[in-house]
Amino acid sequence: MELEVTKADRLLALLEDKTARVGVVGLGYVGLPLAATAALQGFNVTGFDIDADKIRQLDQGESYIAAVSDDMLAEAGQVGSLSWTADFSKLADCDVVVICVPTPLTRHRDPDLSYVEKTARAIAAHMRSGTLVALESTTFPGTTEEILTPILASSGLLPDKDFWVAFSPEREDPGNKSFRTHSIPKIVGADTETARRLAVAFYEKVVDKVVPVSTAKTAEAVKITENIFRAVNIALVNEMKVIYDAMGIDVWEVIEGAATKPFGFMPFYPGPGLGGHCIPIDPFYLTWKAREYGHATRFIELAGEINVNMPHYVIAKLREVLDRQCGKGLSKSRILLVGISYKKNVPDMRESPSVVLLDMMLQAGAEVDFLDPHIETIPKMREFPHLLDRKATRFEDVTAEDYDAVLISTDHDVIDYEGLIRLGLPVVDTRNAIASRGLPIDLVTKA
Repeated sequence: MELEVTKADRLLALLEDKTARVGVVGLGYVGLPLAATAALQGFNVTGFDIDADKIRQLDQGESYIAAVSDDMLAEAGQVGSLSWTADFSKLADCDVVVICVPTPLTRHRDPDLSYVEKTARAIAAHMRSGTLVALESTTFPGTTEEILTPILASSGLLPDKDFWVAFSPEREDPGNKSFRTHSIPKIVGADTETARRLAVAFYEKVVDKVVPVSTAKTAEAVKITENIFRAVNIALVNEMKVIYDAMGIDVWEVIEGAATKPFGFMPFYPGPGLGGHCIPIDPFYLTWKAREYGHATRFIELAGEINVNMPHYVIAKLREVLDRQCGKGLSKSRILLVGISYKKNVPDMRESPSVVLLDMMLQAGAEVDFLDPHIETIPKMREFPHLLDRKATRFEDVTAEDYDAVLISTDHDVIDYEGLIRLGLPVVDTRNAIASRGLPIDLVTKA
């Protein structure tokens, strides 16, 4: 017991005076902002990633994520210490290691924890006694206890004696200018009092507010619940959109009216499907884990089914418009797809329904160009390798003669919507982008 107190107290002291050395594994949309934020608070931070191109770019002081500017990287390096490496042996120098790696789904929609497991094995190979390891990657309840801790223990070090483990889910929201990493309340859970105390001590030095919960499993459930809440409610309004459209009712006007109620209603908005790394994926982590306990997640699975089917509804609407207004089928048409990223004003294409729409139109035989000021070319995507390096068209190159219709899938603010209307082409608008800006909707069909 004396050994545990000594090591824990040593680490706590390092955290209190910010002399603890912090390693952040995975320098994507979660890890890079966290690394920069921790350095801005005065910590010595090393970022780890297997992507050598990312390391080279960061070594040159260049960020590839909008939430972290080049100036922020420079300032972080001046306030604290910030370095980058693909050499995981340097984990041995870290007092705190934070895991921020992807947790996708397999092709069969089962959890893919391979990135977490590989990272855990790398940490176990180099971790020294007296280290705090925090997992931020979204996953099913029980991952920290059942998978991460045993792999770390394979190092020969003893949990809660030689090292401590916690879970603190990321809450990044790409494109949200109202909240940054430091200003988003941080959930922190651990299975022992010592681990929880150390994790709280670390995060309290990095972010404005820490919210401790009793266990890592509880913290994991908090994150899953947040994303299921959004997925289910988006599915609800997507289903209502289809029903109200059949009734000749504008769902956007309905939501705008309902949102005036000062209590008991929270507005969610329909779209062409779900995008981003979290909401389309995370609910299925709970679905998978629930089977272990003999429970079905019918509500969650139904929401997933509705959201996954939305691109088919949009394409059906597009076919109707082409048939009615152009007198031709989709296979004979030329379409301008507006917005390829999953969310407005961000260059993030993870799980983007716009890519699904693009692929569906191409598979149907249509000619399709996409317009997106935030995306120059389509990157490598596991399910759409054939779209690799497809280039965006420029608005100044768009003419009415080149297309039969416009499909708005992502409503970036920098798009010239007035210019789109002036083309005089039929517009299928999945985001209410035209009407919400007070522009003429004579040629617009909402989908």
